[in-house]
Amino acid sequence: MDRDQTRPSLDRAPLWREMAAAAGLIGSDGAIAETIYGQMTALAAATGAVNLGQGAPGTDAPGELLAATAAAMDEGFNQYAPGQGYPVLREAVAAQRARDFGQSVDPDDVLITCGATEGLTAAVLALLPRGARVVTFEPFYDGYPAAVAAAGGELSTVPILPDGNGGFHPDWEEFDRVMASVSLVIVNTPHNPTGFVFSAADLARIGDAAAAADAWILTDEVYEELILAGDDHVPPAVAVSDPARVVTVSSAGKSWNITGWKIGWVIAEKPVREAIQAVKQFLTFTGGGPMQIGLARVLESGSGFTAVNRASLRARAEVLVPACANVPGAAVSTPTAGYFTVVDFAALTELDAFALNDLLAREHGVVGIPVPALCRPGSTAAQTYRSAIRYSFCKSPTDVDEGARRFGALAEALRADPTLLRGR
Repeated sequence: MDRDQTRPSLDRAPLWREMAAAAGLIGSDGAIAETIYGQMTALAAATGAVNLGQGAPGTDAPGELLAATAAAMDEGFNQYAPGQGYPVLREAVAAQRARDFGQSVDPDDVLITCGATEGLTAAVLALLPRGARVVTFEPFYDGYPAAVAAAGGELSTVPILPDGNGGFHPDWEEFDRVMASVSLVIVNTPHNPTGFVFSAADLARIGDAAAAADAWILTDEVYEELILAGDDHVPPAVAVSDPARVVTVSSAGKSWNITGWKIGWVIAEKPVREAIQAVKQFLTFTGGGPMQIGLARVLESGSGFTAVNRASLRARAEVLVPACANVPGAAVSTPTAGYFTVVDFAALTELDAFALNDLLAREHGVVGIPVPALCRPGSTAAQTYRSAIRYSFCKSPTDVDEGARRFGALAEALRADPTLLRGR
């Protein structure tokens, strides 16, 4: 007997499908797909292409952090951590915010989460009224629309657009338009995938608009330590005139090359933190006990690893980005922060980014993330980035070198045949 005819229907509970659809995981045939990151990893494995897709570091965590965590395991920190997180890590995070960014934080306002994604999701679930509107900047991390769908909200977006000189700028006119009625604004700075860093003036503008709308500001600052050029990172909580409405989210994953540890944090005034914790505790309760202790000890030690990591990323960017820019007709961004460069092939092809990425994987050996996968279908951003692909230079030096070599070969092939990527 067909099991679909005997078990209860999944369609009786629509939330899972609404979340998957919001994140772009429902195909035209109704089937559920893996995330775009998983899809592109599988494509790279199937084709033997260099995987420059998912933003997973290709270099190791610092030995001092591994040693501190192993010591914590040996000392018995292997059971449940406190629901709010170990006090020593909350104190270390508060000290790091003050030291690196001038953000004054009470350790009791810090909540340790299972990565930034859990912190963002718990905050959206706690703070967004049913049916209310969220504004974020686009392209965006695909966890945002899924969280908004879970909370029963509506997502509006403001495009971050190429400025024609390798950089980007938000469409502030659109921002002013959509802020007329909003309950929450998500600000990702430094921004994934563009690397755009919101200035203090930009953030003050967002803060004023949020105050006028009586909206929360929820931040995603996971690339905060990875500024590669230009001005330093400014936390929105430092720049706005009313920091009480700001909920700060960040993590250790990107800065310390420990994305698999899933150690993140939320910072908010105590009543707000308690509301978010009330949701978070029924998602995972707690996690990463010995990793929390190890990270706290290294944060307290004055380690210089984040500066070393920045320098390493800058060096790898200086290999990959010029190789991409050598492709005739490609428009290539100059990353000022984070892990990625955005390459727009619109002058070279009629293919959209998904078809083009498949072609480049199978015939030229490189895989990235199609930028429209990080946009709302049909939006201004989706149209602008129709033929754009995000490539990661956070991969191992070996992979970055090989990716650069393959882009060099692609450049030579295009010089010989400028129609190579036109589509068939």
